[in-house]
Amino acid sequence: MRLNTLTGAILVAMFPTAGAYAAAMDRSGQSMNGFLQPGNYVDFSYSILDADLSGTMRTEPSGPASAGLRDPNGWNMPTADDINAGGEIAGSNLSDIADTFGFANINLKFQVTDNISLGLIYDQPFGAKASYSNSDKKHSRVNSSGRLPLGDLESATKYGAFHSEYGSTEAEVSTNSLSLVVGFQPNEHLNFYAGPVYQTVKGDLSLQGTAYSLLGGYLCNSQTSGVALCSTFKEKGTGSRDLLGRDTRKDYQGYKASMPEEGAFGWLAGAAFQIPEIALRASLTYRSKISYSVQAEESMPEVITDTLPIVHPGWHIVDKIGALGTDYQYAEGKTSASTPQSVNLDFQSGIMADTLAYINLRWVDWSEFKIRPYKFGVLTSSITEGQGKGPRGFDLIAYEKDQISATFGIARKLNEKLALTIIGGWDSGAGEYVSTLGPSEGFWSAGLGGQYSFNKNTFIQAGARYFWLGDAKAQSASWFGTDRYDADFKDNTAIGYSFKIGYRF
Repeated sequence: MRLNTLTGAILVAMFPTAGAYAAAMDRSGQSMNGFLQPGNYVDFSYSILDADLSGTMRTEPSGPASAGLRDPNGWNMPTADDINAGGEIAGSNLSDIADTFGFANINLKFQVTDNISLGLIYDQPFGAKASYSNSDKKHSRVNSSGRLPLGDLESATKYGAFHSEYGSTEAEVSTNSLSLVVGFQPNEHLNFYAGPVYQTVKGDLSLQGTAYSLLGGYLCNSQTSGVALCSTFKEKGTGSRDLLGRDTRKDYQGYKASMPEEGAFGWLAGAAFQIPEIALRASLTYRSKISYSVQAEESMPEVITDTLPIVHPGWHIVDKIGALGTDYQYAEGKTSASTPQSVNLDFQSGIMADTLAYINLRWVDWSEFKIRPYKFGVLTSSITEGQGKGPRGFDLIAYEKDQISATFGIARKLNEKLALTIIGGWDSGAGEYVSTLGPSEGFWSAGLGGQYSFNKNTFIQAGARYFWLGDAKAQSASWFGTDRYDADFKDNTAIGYSFKIGYRF
C-alpha cells in the first residue's frame, strides 16, 4: 500500500487550525509533520480563528447563610460577601470577549544525506487575546444587605465587573518560536531528532472593574477594614498631597502590566518509526519548558486618604494592607514566567488505496503554569497577610489541570490533483474554573480540508473547522483554588480557517 508523492503530501497539514482554540493559551499544536516529510521540503501556512465567547455574571449563592455569607443576589464584589456590595449586576450579560486572531507556521527541511536531515520550524505556539466590552452593565450606587458600607459609594456607578470609565479588561500575549532540528535516520524505518528552540514572549494586560477588587480600581471590603469600607484609589508614583490637602496624584485606572519581548532557549527531542509500504508513521516528540525573567512595568494602587484611623483607629485598610500606603515604596524586581513542557504523539496509516487515517494526541503541562508579576506578588502577599492567611499571595494567571487533546481524521485522494480530509477534535481544557482572561473549558470540533496539487512538487491546502467550546466558570485570580467564581460562559462557539502552500525540491 505504498502511497505516491501526492497522497503522502496530504498529511503535511491535513488538519487545519489543529490547535487554534485549545486549553489555556495553546495555539499552534507544535506539529513536527513538516520535518518528517520525505526529501527536501518547505511550506508556509496561516490560520485565523473567530470565536464568540460571551457569558453572564454568576447568579447562584456563594455560600450558606450559616457561614455568614449573605448573598441573595449571587455575585458580589470579591472579599465583601457579608455586605452584598455590587450584587445588583448578578445575572447581567457579558458581551463577546474573544478577539479574532491569526498565527503563522513555516517548515523548512533538507535531506542532507541518506542518514542526516536538517529542519527549521517557525511557529507561534502560545498566545491570548481578549477584551471585555465597555457596554456591559455597570453598578448602581452601592447598597448593602445587613451592614451599611462607608466611604466612596457613588463611584461604584463608574464601574462594571470587568470595565470602568477608564476602559475595559484586556489581555494580549504573543510568542514566536524558532526550532533548529537535526535528524538521524539509521535506516528507512527509524528517525531520531533533536535540537534547540529559541522562543520569545511578550504581553500586555489591563484589569478594570470590581471583579478584581482594588486591582480593578474599586474596593468594598469588610475583611480588611473592620467595617464595610468602599474606596477608589490613586496610582502610586504619580504625585503627592501637599499640606493644604491638594492631591496631584493620578486616579488609579486599574492594574496594568506590560512585559517587553524577552527571549529564552529550550529544546525538543523525538523519534519516529515508519513502514513506507503501508504508509504507516508514528512519532513521539517532547518539548521542554522555557523559562523567562522579565522586567515588567506595573501600575500599582495607593490609598486616597489616611484620615479614617484618626476617627476609628484600626479601621483603615492600610492598617491591614501596608503595600497600599503612601509611605510604602515598591522595590524593583524581575518577573519569572515560563511556557509549559509538552508531548505530542502522532500516528498515521494507510487504511485502503489512496486513503489515510491520522490521530494526534497532545499533553501540555498547564497545571505548573503560573504568572505572578513582581509588584503584583508583593501587593497580593500583603492582602492575604492582612486577612490572616499568611503572606502567600496569589498568581495573576494559573490553571488547575493539564491539557489533553486529540485531533483525528481521514484523508482521501480523489484524483491526481485533488484530495479531501475530514477532521475531528477534542480538548480537555485546563480545569472547571478558568481565568477571566480566557473562559472556555476545552472543546469538540469538526471540519473539512482540501488539497490541490499543481504538479508533483507544488500544492495548496485550505480548510475550515468549527468548535463547540466547553462551558466554563470564569474566576478572578484571588479566588483560585476555591469554588468562588465571577461569571458563567456557556454555549459558545468558534470557527477557524487555514491556508497552506507547500513545495518539494
